[in-house]
Amino acid sequence: MIYRDFEGMKLSALGFGAMRLPVLDGDDSRIDEDAALRMVDTAMQGGINYYDTAWGYHGENSELVLGKALARYPRDSFYVATKFPGYDASNWGRVKEIFPRQLEKLGVAYFDFYLFHNVCEMNIDAYLDDEKYGIYSYLMEQKRQGRIRHLGFSCHGEMDVLRRFLEKYGKDMEFCQLQLNYLDWTFQHGREKVELLRQWGIPVWVMEPLRGGRLANLPQQHAETLKALRPDEEVPAWAFRFLQSIPSVTMILSGMSSEEQLEKNLATFAEDKPLTDTEMKTLMDVAQRMLSLGTVPCTACHYCISHCPMGLDIPRLLALYNEHVYTGGGFIAPMALSALDENKQPQACLQCRSCEQVCPQQIKISEVLKDFSEKLG
Repeated sequence: MIYRDFEGMKLSALGFGAMRLPVLDGDDSRIDEDAALRMVDTAMQGGINYYDTAWGYHGENSELVLGKALARYPRDSFYVATKFPGYDASNWGRVKEIFPRQLEKLGVAYFDFYLFHNVCEMNIDAYLDDEKYGIYSYLMEQKRQGRIRHLGFSCHGEMDVLRRFLEKYGKDMEFCQLQLNYLDWTFQHGREKVELLRQWGIPVWVMEPLRGGRLANLPQQHAETLKALRPDEEVPAWAFRFLQSIPSVTMILSGMSSEEQLEKNLATFAEDKPLTDTEMKTLMDVAQRMLSLGTVPCTACHYCISHCPMGLDIPRLLALYNEHVYTGGGFIAPMALSALDENKQPQACLQCRSCEQVCPQQIKISEVLKDFSEKLG
């Protein structure tokens, strides 16, 4: 296992994510405890010392099972992280209730790492309204009392959301967890987010390194391209090698649901093998070809906006459309759209086609927004 330095600690570069534990009968809320405990044993034996969970994972059962698994080991042999569930509006006023319950569920006296969960368009105002909800003040008090050793946040929001959060709380944030992989390096402006965090001196924790498994099984032509450069490297390892090539990345979390996945990842993280310039360029070319399928080629030139009688932010809507289509659904686009007024959402398009008259890419914008509305129901 390779390790990264963080504030005097040696953290395993691979972290154990407890969002995709093995389950019974396909029911996400019914964790296969025996299998999960065996996986934690394998992880500990393989040198993993960082374990990440959250209040809502596996129907609020992940913290319980992970706590049971870790209780069999000395407290100083692992680092555990969990999060305040601000992704759900019903929790915004419950931080004083939820935090101590999380300590009980995990069976610990303190959290090594604690996060504001999923800072995004939907909840940024609530997170920043400390007078009303007091989330920040309460968590800072827990840190002063030693019940939180290191405080950070995860973010699925766009650049402006990340910037707002940093401007308000950045001085107190020790790490930031991002969805980052070689697709989202450009697709979700990962490069720009990492650079912004670098300017703040905040290291990056990575979630979704394999983008929900999509980067574990590439189309044959792409797999062959990568295999030609590294014949002995498995396809999923390329996603991890990409992240090992980014200096700001300290922790790479992987949500593993089987012993086989865990053992393969442990083999990958037995050594550091960052990409060469040639390998990086090839991988970025592969990513671009993958992203071009089924998405629209908007360059965000913004010519369309001045011709839209509804004043829609068409480039942003098209970017969310691309995310939604490429991912095959998911929560990111609906989450971002929930922060917009109804008259600024895809269904507000009048189908007048004025925007299409000035689109350099000749995108049938009206048809795309109609399709987006239908996909969102």
